[in-house]
Amino acid sequence: MTAIKPLTSFRQRKSGSASSSPSRRRGSRSRSRSRSPGRPPRSSRRSASASHQADRKEVRKEILEVKLTPLVLKPFGNSINRYNGEPEHREKNDLPHKTTQVHTGSFSLQEKFHLPQESSYLSTQYSLRPRREEIKLKEIDAQEEKIVKEGPTSLRTFEVTTKQLKEVEFGGVPGVLTIMLGLPAFLFLLLLMCKQKEPSLLNFPPPLPALSDLWDARVFGLYLVWFFLQALFYLLPIGKVVEGTPLADGRRLKYRLNGFYAFILTSGLVGASLLWDVELYYVYNHFLQFALAATVWAVVLSVYLCARALKAPRNDLSPASSGNAIYDFFIGRELNPRIGTFDLKYFCELRPGLIGWVVINLVMLLAEMKVQNRAFPSLAMILVNSFQLLYVVDALWNEEALLTTMDIIHDGFGFMLAFGDLVWVPFIYSFQAFYLVAHPNELSWPAASLIVALKLCGFIIFRCANSQKNAFRKNPNDPKLAHLKTIHTSTGKNLLVSGWWGFVRHPNYLGDLIMALAWSLPCGFSHILPYFYVIYFTALLVHREARDEHHCKRKYGLAWEKYCQRVPYRIFPHVY
Repeated sequence: MTAIKPLTSFRQRKSGSASSSPSRRRGSRSRSRSRSPGRPPRSSRRSASASHQADRKEVRKEILEVKLTPLVLKPFGNSINRYNGEPEHREKNDLPHKTTQVHTGSFSLQEKFHLPQESSYLSTQYSLRPRREEIKLKEIDAQEEKIVKEGPTSLRTFEVTTKQLKEVEFGGVPGVLTIMLGLPAFLFLLLLMCKQKEPSLLNFPPPLPALSDLWDARVFGLYLVWFFLQALFYLLPIGKVVEGTPLADGRRLKYRLNGFYAFILTSGLVGASLLWDVELYYVYNHFLQFALAATVWAVVLSVYLCARALKAPRNDLSPASSGNAIYDFFIGRELNPRIGTFDLKYFCELRPGLIGWVVINLVMLLAEMKVQNRAFPSLAMILVNSFQLLYVVDALWNEEALLTTMDIIHDGFGFMLAFGDLVWVPFIYSFQAFYLVAHPNELSWPAASLIVALKLCGFIIFRCANSQKNAFRKNPNDPKLAHLKTIHTSTGKNLLVSGWWGFVRHPNYLGDLIMALAWSLPCGFSHILPYFYVIYFTALLVHREARDEHHCKRKYGLAWEKYCQRVPYRIFPHVY
C-alpha cells in the first residue's frame, strides 16, 4: 500500500481552517468539520489535546490512498507484438509509453513515463487507482479475465462464420450448380464415347441411349448390396483405433483403421465368385446402369446429409460451409456426420469407391479376354491393373494418413465428396481399363519397361513425400528427422523446408501426376480419350494446390510467406 499526500496537506494549517477540498470549504453547508460524525458539538469546549487530535483526523481524511496495481496485458494470437511466431522488431530505445492517472478529489493528473521492455514482450502497466474503487475494479478485472479465458472459442467461431459468408470456392452458387448438373452428364458422355468403335472427338456427341436402357432396378439393388457389404466390413472390430486431428472445440474423434482388412475380405469374396463361376462380365455389360445407380445413391445420400445437418450443433459444422443452402448442399454443411460411431465421410472416402475401382479393373481385364478372345490379358491391361492396384493398396495400408487431408479436416460431407467418392473415382479412375476392352493396344517390352520405370519414379516421390510428412506430424522430434530444416509458426507447428518438401511445396502432387501419366501411356496414342484422366487430374491438383495455398497463408501468415521464398515452386520444379 502506498499513500500519496496532496500538496496542500504539507502546508501549515491555521486554527479552524477548512479543508482545501471543495466539499470542505468554509461556509459549505453540505459537510463541515464541525458536523463531522464522531465529533462533539460546537458548543462544547475542547481541550488543546482534543483539538490536536481532531486536526490529525482531518489530515488523514484528506490523504488520498491509492494502490499500485500491476496489470499484465497478455498478447493475443494476433497481437501486434507477435505476428505469426515472429516478434516485432524493436530498437533498444523504442519503449512503450504508459500513462498514469492520479485522481485527487475533483481533479486528475496525467503523467507519462517509460517502462523498461521485458524480453518476453509482456507489457506491464501500472495504474494509480483510488482505494474506494478497488472492489469495483476487482470485479471488472475478474469479468475481463473470464472473457479472456472463454473468449477464444467463441471468437474463432465468429471469425470463421464471418469469413465463410464472404469466402466461397468453385465460383460460388453458379459454379457449384454447374458442377452438380454438368459432372454426371459429362461422366455418361465419356463412357458412351469410350464404348464407340471409333472414340474420336469428331464423333462427339455419341448417340444417346433410351432412359430405360440406363436404369435397371436389379443393378441398383446389386449396388446397394455392394455398398452395405463394405459398411459391414467397416463395422468389424478389427484393426487399431486412432484419434483424428483436434476439432474446433478440442475434441478428437476416434477412427478404426481396417480398410486393408476390408480389401482382403473383398478380394476373398471376388476370388470365391470366380471359383463358383459367377459371371462378372455382367458388370461390364451393364456398366452405364451401375454408374447411374451409383449417381442416384450419391444424390440420395447428399439429400440425407443436408437434412441431418440442419439439426447439427454449431461446433459440428464444416469450416467450408457458407450458410447458403445450395452451396452447402454441394460442399457439405456438417464436417463429420456420424451415425453412432459410424463415420459416413470417412467410410465413403476409401471403401465403396476405392475398393470398387480395383474390382472394376479386374472385371475389365476379364472382359478384355472375353471380347478379344484372348487366353491371357494384354500387357497394357496388366500394367494398368498392376499400377492402380498398387496405388489402392498403398492408400489402404497407409489409411491413417487420410485423417490429415483437406477432405477430412476442412470440407464437409455433401454432394462434392459423395459423388466424387462413390461415382467419379470408381467409374473415371478405371477409364483406362474400360478403354482397353474395346480398343486394344499392343505394347512392346521396351516401351513397357520405360512406363514401369516412370510409374516407379512417381510412386517413390509420392510415397516418400507422404511418409516424411506423416512421420514429422506424428513426432517432430524423431531423431531420424533431425537433419530436416523447419520454419516455426505461430500455431506452434513447424513447416518442413528441406527433404522432399524443400524440393517443391507439394511433392506428393508431383508424384501423383507422374503416376497418372504412367497409367495412360499403356493405352497408346491413337486417341486422346484415355488421357482425359491426366488432364482432369492436373486441373484438379492445381486447383487443390491453390486451395492449400490459400488456407496455409491464412493459417501460418508470415511463416508461410517465408516458406514460399525458400521453396518457390509449387508442383513442377522450375515450371510451376
